[in-house]
Amino acid sequence: MRFTTSASPMLALLLAAPGLPAQQPPKEAPIQDNSFLLEEAYNQEPGVIQHISTYTRLQQSGDWIYTFTEEWPVGGLAHQLSLTVPVQRLASSPDGGRRGFGDVALNYRYQALGDGDSAVAFAPRLSLLLPTGNHRQGRGNGHLGVQANLPLSVALGERLVSHVNLGFTHTPHAQDLLGNEADISTWNMGQSFIWLARRDLNLMLEFAYTSGDVVAGPGVRQPTQSAYVAPGLRWAWNLPKGLQVVPGLAAMVGVGPSRGETGIFLYLSFEHPLK
Repeated sequence: MRFTTSASPMLALLLAAPGLPAQQPPKEAPIQDNSFLLEEAYNQEPGVIQHISTYTRLQQSGDWIYTFTEEWPVGGLAHQLSLTVPVQRLASSPDGGRRGFGDVALNYRYQALGDGDSAVAFAPRLSLLLPTGNHRQGRGNGHLGVQANLPLSVALGERLVSHVNLGFTHTPHAQDLLGNEADISTWNMGQSFIWLARRDLNLMLEFAYTSGDVVAGPGVRQPTQSAYVAPGLRWAWNLPKGLQVVPGLAAMVGVGPSRGETGIFLYLSFEHPLK
């Protein structure tokens, strides 16, 4: 899943409970909870954790972001906690484009409807965005923020699945490079179509759009938007002891407000039982 962790338009896309029983996924488990720009509505199975790395680089701006996410089930399928840590480089930052940490996201998601075996699944998420990034270098918002996302997953047939996202992020007293403050908000929406070519190979088409504000002066907000289409693919290696490794890649193609920008998205997931 992807989380908004900074005011940058590019980035606006993007605790295991003791006593949980170890539960191995099927040996030939299909690829499922491995979306790129969007978030699927499937919580982790009890006793199974996931480690996700992503890397996005934009060609024209030279900006890039790496994120590491860990997802943990809590007491069963209904509740899930996760942590997302971003490291990023903005070519236009005052420090000459040095890399550094962005704002860390602490996430809770509730499986309100269905699961990975259902035709329809819904799992709303609430996140706290911690001001761990250096806002004076453009790598954070300088204040605690909150984000909500509503992912809906629908099986359109035996081989076609769609994910729909609608989300909102609000950061009061966000700060710009000069320390000016303003309250900022961002809306995000997106849709994806996943074709299950094989149980271990999926073709993907995702669309992600954001519209919001950045701080432009004391109490002043400036609108910003981004929109990307990302055709890609992912595949799986189902290994012994329940380990599933899923690499993937996609092209980033800017459309609308992001027209002319292109890039690449890389993905790598490790999913395995706790024991």
